[in-house]
Amino acid sequence: MVRTRAIERLALFGCLLAAFGEIHPFCDHWAQGSETARCKRLHGKHLVYRDGVKAGEEKDDRSGEPTMTASERGRRAVALHVATYTAIQTGAAAALTRAFGYRLPASALLVQAAINGVTHAAIDRGALLLWLARKARQSGYIEHCQAVRLDKDGTMQKEINGPGTAWIELDAALHRLIGVGAAAVTTLLATRLGGRR
Repeated sequence: MVRTRAIERLALFGCLLAAFGEIHPFCDHWAQGSETARCKRLHGKHLVYRDGVKAGEEKDDRSGEPTMTASERGRRAVALHVATYTAIQTGAAAALTRAFGYRLPASALLVQAAINGVTHAAIDRGALLLWLARKARQSGYIEHCQAVRLDKDGTMQKEINGPGTAWIELDAALHRLIGVGAAAVTTLLATRLGGRR
């Protein structure tokens, strides 16, 4: 009986780990829109438009278009991304485990959604990631591994946190590490609560 419970837990953990870790890149790079990705790290009291362009720096007439503070736009963008991310990841966890004959208790699914969602929002806003990078002495990695992008007019710009940067690598590594913890907690809750086969 003890061995059977251990096998059940290992199998469930593996399934959840796949749902949380392997589906993460899809949520970040396919399900997240460009505008959301561009705006989710905006901070400050200055006014911006919905697309993140700073009021006063627009190149065309945008009179009548609503503005908000950069921080408000950043919070809205990260909330949209996390809602989408959490829905896909939770749906995948429920569908995968169900496909293999196991039904997760709703409470276990809610706990994993909270763990993955709240930490995802905190990391994606940027301040927590930078703080952790400083504590782990990875700030130099972030500064060194940036990307160069061409604007529409051909001007080159450095980008610290887009694709191809150390920021993206550290971000993904944190999310996947948290996914391991979320899979373990969800497995323990599900097997203690008696997930149904």
